[in-house]
Amino acid sequence: MTRQTVVPNEGQEETNRPLAHGMTFPQSRKHTRIRMSTPFPCSFTRVGLNKWLAVERDGLGVVYDVSGSGARLMTEAGITPGDQIAISLRLPRQAASLFVELATVRWEKNQTYGVEFDDLSPVADMRLRKFLARLSSAC
Repeated sequence: MTRQTVVPNEGQEETNRPLAHGMTFPQSRKHTRIRMSTPFPCSFTRVGLNKWLAVERDGLGVVYDVSGSGARLMTEAGITPGDQIAISLRLPRQAASLFVELATVRWEKNQTYGVEFDDLSPVADMRLRKFLARLSSAC
């Protein structure tokens, strides 16, 4: 069984994260982020106008942590902050992939990207919540 790390939100046990030189700032996440001890694969495609303007329309990536509102993934595909993508997450121990109909790339650093889930179907939202609840209770 793989172990995951729950990264606390504001108001939970650990409310400050260290910065350089011992400085801290408060967590501002609305949803608990689960760091995956074993990253899992995802695939994505651009949506909207960028789909037609981009050289690469589709990509593969690896998800390192996930929450109810987004994920951190690594990919060599050339996506940039502001891009809108549809993502298929291959969640561990799940029979089928979870499809996020619309997500926005919020930040990038060294081929690692933060994406915010903008549009999840009710079924996908329920599956993601159950998956996260199982992981949280296993920690």
